Amino acid sequence: MKQIILIISAFLILSPFSKAQKTPTGNPADFKVKTCLHSVSYAGFWRGQTRLTVDEFLVKAKELGYEGVMLVAKRPHVSPHDYDKAARARLRAKIDSLGLTLVALAGYTDFTAGIDKPGIPNAEIHATWVGEIAELAKDLGTDMVRIFTGYERPGIPYDRQYAEVVEGLKMAGKLAAEHGVTLAVQNHHDIALHHEVMYWLLKEVNLPNVMAGWDAWSPVLEGLTLEEQRESVLKMKPFIVNTIVADYVTHPRFTYQNELTNYKAEQPVMRAVPVGEGIIDYKNWFAALKEIGYQGWVVYEMCEVLDGGGSIENLDRTAKIFLEYMEQF
Repeated sequence: MKQIILIISAFLILSPFSKAQKTPTGNPADFKVKTCLHSVSYAGFWRGQTRLTVDEFLVKAKELGYEGVMLVAKRPHVSPHDYDKAARARLRAKIDSLGLTLVALAGYTDFTAGIDKPGIPNAEIHATWVGEIAELAKDLGTDMVRIFTGYERPGIPYDRQYAEVVEGLKMAGKLAAEHGVTLAVQNHHDIALHHEVMYWLLKEVNLPNVMAGWDAWSPVLEGLTLEEQRESVLKMKPFIVNTIVADYVTHPRFTYQNELTNYKAEQPVMRAVPVGEGIIDYKNWFAALKEIGYQGWVVYEMCEVLDGGGSIENLDRTAKIFLEYMEQF
C-alpha cells in the first residue's frame, strides 16, 4: 500500500501534464482546442479503407494540416510487440522532425473479456497490457493512453462485470502512473456507457490518472436529447481530458417476415460521413465543451465504412473537411 501511495504521489507532483491532460477550468473564456488525427482513419480496418504505414500516416497528417496525432497501439500500427527501444526512438524522432505532437496512444481493452471462464485473471491480463502501452507512450513522448471499459456478457451478473472493470482500471491506473501516464476511459463499451454510470465508475476507481475521453456519438446513439448531451458534458467536467469526433448517418434495416407478408424493423447500421453532415449536432457539443472551459485536443477519426469509399483521395478530402469545420471553434 505504501508503495502505491508513493507512485500516485510521484505522479501528481513530478509528472509534467501535457495540454492533453488538463481538465476543464469551468471558465468559458479558457476554451481552446487543437486538431488531432487518429491513425485508425488510415489503418485499413474498415471495408475498402486505404492502409498507410505509421510513417506514411505521420507525413499525411502533417500535409493535411493537423497539429497532433493519436496512434493505434496495436498492429498494423504501433504495437509494443513490434517496437523495441530503438524503434521507439526512431518513431519519436520522426514525429518530432515533422513538428507534430503525439497526443495519445489508442489502447484497445475489454476488461470483461473471458469473465465467463473462472480461474483466468482477465482483468489482470488487460491491466498488464495497459501497463505495456503506458511504457510505450512514455518512450514515444506522450502521457495519455485512451482505453475502454468492457462489453457486457450475457448470463453473467451485471455487478460482477462492473466490479471487474473497476478492479481492472485500478490496476491499470497504478501501472500507468509508474510511467507518468493518464488513462482516458472512452465512452465506447457497454459498461458505464451512460454519463451517470461513468461518473460513478471513475469516482469509485478514484485514481488521479484515470480520467475520461468523452465523445458525442455515444450519447446520440443512446437517444439522449441535445439538452441531455449537454448535461453529460457538464456532469463529466471533473474527468474530461479528451474528446474524439466522428459523424454518422443511419441506414435502416428490415427483415422480411414471410408468414406475415411484412417487414420487422431491426437496429440500423451506422455509416461514417464528413463531420457536420450526419446526425450529431457538434455545434451543441462544442458549446457544452466551451461552457465547461475545455482546453485540449479534438481528435478526428474515420472509423466506419465512409461515404464515398475508402480511397486515399476520399479519406484526405474528409479529413480536410474536419479542419475546415473546426475553424468556427
